[in-house]
Amino acid sequence: MNKIALSANNLIKIYSKKNTQEKSILALNKLNLEVKVGEIFGLLGPNGAGKTTFLNILGGTVEKSSGKVNVWGFNLDENPRQVRASIGIVPQEVNLDAFFSPKKLLELQAGLYGVKKDERITDLILKMVSLEKQANSYARSLSGGMKRRLLIAKAMVHQPPILVLDEPSAGVDVELKKNLWKNVKELNKLGVTIILTTHNLSEAQEMCDRIAIINKGNLVALDTTEKLLERVENKTIKFKVVNLNGFEKIKLNGVKFTKNGSQILANYDKNKFKFDQIIDVVKNNAEIQDISTEDGDLEDIFLQVTNK
Repeated sequence: MNKIALSANNLIKIYSKKNTQEKSILALNKLNLEVKVGEIFGLLGPNGAGKTTFLNILGGTVEKSSGKVNVWGFNLDENPRQVRASIGIVPQEVNLDAFFSPKKLLELQAGLYGVKKDERITDLILKMVSLEKQANSYARSLSGGMKRRLLIAKAMVHQPPILVLDEPSAGVDVELKKNLWKNVKELNKLGVTIILTTHNLSEAQEMCDRIAIINKGNLVALDTTEKLLERVENKTIKFKVVNLNGFEKIKLNGVKFTKNGSQILANYDKNKFKFDQIIDVVKNNAEIQDISTEDGDLEDIFLQVTNK
């Protein structure tokens, strides 16, 4: 049986608008979810869905209205300090002192958390995020990807078992992003439980073991990434043809045929049509040179459950 790293039960947050005519805002509506020890858990949703509110409740900067939150066996109401000590939150905004080196920043952060000098693992953390060579460089001289990794390092100085990454790849170029995800996977292999929020759905699809999607404060989907993808009903077949002279004759009720250069694309519901049916319709009106298929992805599920 998998152990639970973090759980929320009937979690509600209402932002009250006192002394105004504006209505109160229900940011989280009876949110129920569990994050398992050792997994990479994706928390997705459009802007205003309630993700930031949830993270701020975990971080202690927002007070929940009702419900229960348990982190690493500690109840948020009874042991708020232990809850915060069990989590390292990596913010979306890069906020570093430009005149401190990574090593000094980590030492300072460890001091703020009350970590004794002989218990600090500054050099090890720098190595874990591939910043050991830049340990004594000014933070202002670091690249965007290095700064992101330094934020991760700062969140780890008190050795929390859970790491929360809020949009970690925002503003990072492709190569640096690749290195960033490599570091995250390495941390996960070392036993760190990762909670990831991102607007890049392809990243979530590649990185996460399970994914929760929230919309307007409500949990609208929660499953393994594999099972979420199985919900996708649409499929696309791409036909490379000799010419498109017979395109107008290619018709099948319920299937959308479109032209794309020298290709014919067939978009259909895979639960209603068989692969062979569509191939027969095309080959009767065009000479096929090549066929490829494309299944739907996480974006299709996201749009489906959030009605976007």
